[in-house]
Formats: sequence, C-alpha cells, structure tokens
Amino acid sequence: MLITYKKEMIGEDSMFELPIKEPVLVFTIAMIIFFIFPYFMKLLRIPGLIGPILAGVIIGPNGLAVLERSSTIELLGTVGLLFIMFIAGLEMDLDGFKKYRNRSIVFGLMSFWIPLAVGTAISLLLGYSVAAAILIGSILGSHTLLGYPIASRLGIGKSKAITTAVGGSILTDTFALLVLAVITGAAAGELDIYFGVKLTFSLIVFVAIIFLGTPFLSRWFFRNVATEGTGEFIYVMVMLFTAGSLALIAGLQPIIGAFLVGLALNRFIFDQGPLMNRIRFTANSIFIPFFLLSVGMLMDLSVLVGNAKAWVLTIAIVLGLLLSKYIAAALTSKFYQYTKDEKMVIFGLTTPQAAATLAATLVGFNVGLLDQATVNGVIIMILITCIVGPYLVEKYGRKLALEEEMMPVQKGDAPERILIPIANPNTMESLMDLAFVIRQSNSVEHPLYALSVVQRDMWGADGDVAKAEKMLGQAVSYSSGADVPIRVTTRVDRNIAIGINRAIAEERITTLVAGWNGERTAPQKIFGGVIDQVLDQTNVSVLISKLGHPLNTTKRIVLILPKGIDHKPGYWDALATIKLIASNLGATIQCYVIKGFPDVYKAHMREIKPNPPTVVEWVEGWTALYENKLPTLQPDDLVVVISARRGTTGWHPQLEKIPGKLAKINPESFIIFYPREEKEDLRGTRGTEIPKEVLLGRDYD
Repeated sequence: MLITYKKEMIGEDSMFELPIKEPVLVFTIAMIIFFIFPYFMKLLRIPGLIGPILAGVIIGPNGLAVLERSSTIELLGTVGLLFIMFIAGLEMDLDGFKKYRNRSIVFGLMSFWIPLAVGTAISLLLGYSVAAAILIGSILGSHTLLGYPIASRLGIGKSKAITTAVGGSILTDTFALLVLAVITGAAAGELDIYFGVKLTFSLIVFVAIIFLGTPFLSRWFFRNVATEGTGEFIYVMVMLFTAGSLALIAGLQPIIGAFLVGLALNRFIFDQGPLMNRIRFTANSIFIPFFLLSVGMLMDLSVLVGNAKAWVLTIAIVLGLLLSKYIAAALTSKFYQYTKDEKMVIFGLTTPQAAATLAATLVGFNVGLLDQATVNGVIIMILITCIVGPYLVEKYGRKLALEEEMMPVQKGDAPERILIPIANPNTMESLMDLAFVIRQSNSVEHPLYALSVVQRDMWGADGDVAKAEKMLGQAVSYSSGADVPIRVTTRVDRNIAIGINRAIAEERITTLVAGWNGERTAPQKIFGGVIDQVLDQTNVSVLISKLGHPLNTTKRIVLILPKGIDHKPGYWDALATIKLIASNLGATIQCYVIKGFPDVYKAHMREIKPNPPTVVEWVEGWTALYENKLPTLQPDDLVVVISARRGTTGWHPQLEKIPGKLAKINPESFIIFYPREEKEDLRGTRGTEIPKEVLLGRDYD
C-alpha cells in the first residue's frame, strides 16, 4: 500500500515523459544548464549570458520539448527581469547622471524616436494598420539592459558612456510603455480625456511615492532597525516587489517600478558592501539565468518554414532595429566626442530587446493588433539582439576597461593594505564598512587585515586569545558576506600599541582604520593612550573614526582642511580617499578651508577623480568654525578632518582639540584622517618638537 501511494505521489509513469513536469527534475535540469552552458560559451568566446538563451531554444517547447515554459519558469524569469532593472538602478552613478543628464536625455530621445520612426515605416509598408505600426515602432524603440551585468563585471559601470546609455533607458522604456498603454486603450475604445488624466495622475502619484517614500522609510530602517544581513536583504526585496506591484496598479509595467526603486535605494546600498553582494549573487546565480532561459523558450523557428511574410518581417525589423540603434549611438558619440569603443558599448547596451519588447508584443497580440507571424518575428529579433548586444558589450567593454586602467591614477600604484584593529564587537561592522568603502580598485585581490591584540603576558592568555579569535571570526563572516578577502591575526603583547605597530610593519600596512569611543583618558591626550602611541610611532595613513550612524545613510561629507595641510606628503592621497568615500556613498562634499585660499583647494578637488558635487568655503578661523559651522551639522553628516601629527607640516594646536570638540558638538559620526608621512619626517624624537612658526606665531585661532 505504501509503495503504491509513493508511486502515485511521485508519478513514476509520467516522470520522464516529455516535457518533464516533475519540479525537482525541472530545477535540476535548469541548474545543469546554468552550470554547463556558460563554459561552452566561454570556449566559443561568446558572452556567458547567451548560454541560457540558446539552451532555452534547444530544450524548450519549440525545440526538443524537454521542458515547457511553465508558470514556474515564467515566474522566476519575471523576477530575474526585475532584478536586472533593479541592479541597473542601484549601480547607476547618480552624480554622473546629474552631470551627464543632458546627454542621457538626448540619447534617450534619439534611441526611442529613431527606431519608432523606422519601425512604423517598415510596418506600414508591410500592410499593418496605423495603430499596429506605431506599436511595432515603439517595440523597436525600447531596450533591455541585458549587457549591463557584463559592464558592471568589467568595472566600467560608472563610465560616462555607460551612464549615458543607462540614463537614456529611463526615457526609452517609459516612452515605449506609455505608447503601449495609449495604443491598447485606443484598441479597447477607452482613449478619451478621462483615460489620459487617469494615466497622468497615476504616473505622478507612483513616482512621488517611490522617490519620496522610499528614501524616508529606508533612512529610518537603516538607522533604527538593528537587523542581521538577512533582515536587510528581505527589506530590500520588499521594496523591490512593492514597487513593481505599485507600477501595475498605476497602469505601468513592473520593470519601471524596479528601476525607479533601484534609483531611490541607490545611496543606501553602497557598491562594496555585503548587502549589494547578496543582491548580485542572488540575481546572477538564480533569477537572471531563469529569465534568459524563458526568453529562449519563446523561440519557434518552425514558423519561418514556407512563410515569406514572416521572413520579410523578421529580416526587416531586425535590420531596422540594428540600424536605428546604431544611428542613435553614433550621433550621440559624435555630439559628445565619445571614442569608438564607447560608441560600440552604448550600441551593445541598447540593442537587446526583451523586457518592454516582450510585454508590448504579448499585450498587442492579446488585443488583436499583432498576429502570430509578428509575435514570432519579434521573438526571433529578441534572440538575435540578446546575442549581439552582450557580445558587443563584452568585446568593446573589455577594451574600454583596459583604456581606463592605462590612465594615470591619483593614488599610489602600490596596492593598499588596510589594517583594522578590532577591540569592540559592537563597532566591528562599522569599521569594516569604512574599510570596504575606502578600498581601492587596484587592491581587490589583496585582503583586508583584521587584528586583535590581547594585553597579557604570554603565559595564561589562552582564554583571552580564544575570545579574540571568536570576535575575529565574526569579522571573517561579515567580510565574506561582502565577498572581500580578509586575513585575521591575534597577537599577545603587554602594550597594545606596540602590537598594532608590529603588525603594521610585518604586513606592510598602508592604511589603518581604527575606532574611538569619544572619551579621552587624560586631558593631555588627543584620543587615548593606545591611539596616541600608534599615531606617534607610525607613518602610515590613519583614520580614527567615531561612527554614530550607518555609513549608507550619509548624505553629506563635511571636510575640514586646516591651513597649510596641502603641503603634507600624503595630502593628495587623503583627498583622493575622501572623494572615493563620497562617491561610493553617493554623498556630497562641503569643504571648509581654515584661513586658506578656496580657489586653490577648488583646483585640487577638480584634479582628483571621482568628482562628487563639491562646495568649497573659506572660514576665517577655528573659532568661527566651532561657533558658526559645526552647530549647523545634520544627523546624516559625516565630518572628516584632515589632521597632522605633532611636529609635522600642517600641524596646529587646535588639531589636538578638535576630536573632543566634535565628540561634544556632533555626537553622530566623524573621522580624523592623518595622512601618511615620509619615512624621514620632522618630528624629531617622536612628537616632542613643536614647529617654531607655531611657537612664535599668533596662529592659534
């Protein structure tokens, strides 16, 4: 009886009938495809994204019929499509978009209206009605950023050409879906004033909810809700699919909601963090491959057999699409003097047709505007463009990445080695986040270094060492979530500062990231015994931080530059690091120059990339800074002071007082940044000498 019951439940007789419907077997076959086909594509020097598409053609219902395009595959594919648009919004360089928004608008208009005109003309010549011809034209005008994951992987996701193309996608897909709404409304006899008012009102309300509600709710969540990584990921998923659902209610396609909520969350999910890594991993390993597989399953090559109209239509729309998209990319490159590689990357990004194209085609077929031959022609176009587009992005994007790498860099060419002394598990994650943000692109293969120093004699330290290793294990887990390699070290030393400095020397550390609780152990100390000793005995860059709010909620970096700080050896490196922090956090920079010349520092800011929005302002002295500027700080500000060690260029007595001032005036977040010193600096016997110009001058304000 039990055996018979199991056979009925498993479906032994029909388990291996084609198409396979057993869920476990379906998922197993899909996973095998996602694992094997990218390797085949790599051998053929074809982008791996194309593999699942070709697999869908082969094993789909119109091929060998191994699998059917079931509701499960459609569901997972739809989620994958939303992830593509969502990640594009998250990774978009908003500051670059603002800077190049006119380029994005110009390109978006050309990338939509030129294909619209070409597609409409071709359709009218083939005998389609005016409504059907305009719908086909709008289908050609849209595009899916299928090649964007390739551009992101190559490290060119924030280049001006990619920013232009991604920004233009907002217009093309929006226009395409609005045309779809209008055409289907006309086909249903609903095209009147009420329809237009309703569509406009719902669109305005939807955009307002996304761009006003999402930042407000997210800022509150990340600041006040203490969650593990899983909780943060689930929150982001809630926002993603809620935005897609609201788009449906507003009469739009969910992909618009996914893209817009990605833009709204852009500044809260920095690129190097664990949360972004979880989003990318989930999308790239499961959902995006299912989307590509589902697209391939739509292909039916048999409809071309003996059907001249289908051949003519397919060839015409494919050639029309490629020509019109190339013209848009070429004109944009001509106007803004983009290189050939940048032009071809733009062309490759905007060639693939999948998201809005597929949605518009199926809707047009359901309302009777498009016939079966048109649907098959569009699907063939989708397959061809999904092969051509990623191939172009891979080929020319790699050249573009190599060109960017050959450009001179502002910071040192030597890989950056970051050491994080960890003494408090409650501040471990914030220090790690700061290290993730300042990590250079030329150091991605080098690990972070986490250190715990046990202040004990060598004998009897076993228990404390075990506690230290447990704490470092949490750092390893957190770093693994961000896909960042880390090396942990535990040391036993009677003097913690000496233990840290030995680690700096032995591991050839270039940057030290340390935390401070805001309390000084003695009035004559700057921070406390340990930190002061480390500063006094090392020449590397040191970031002493007190982070009271999550880094990803930072809106503005308030940079304080003391007089003469630009003469320090490590000044330029420090400035580059601070601009990198601002860029990765999507923050602006408000720079206060103490008794300096603002124009000089403005020129310095322009020389170093990236270039987040920056305002440089002169301040007449330290008293004015304390009384007029620091009291106006906002809770989401991150104050950064470029300081100097006593006895070195740029040092001033106020630099030893400002950490305590900040701890009282702005209890949220600040960083005291000590740039690197030359190996032979002017501190004499380690900080005992004060420059004569300070002792004899009247520069104490």
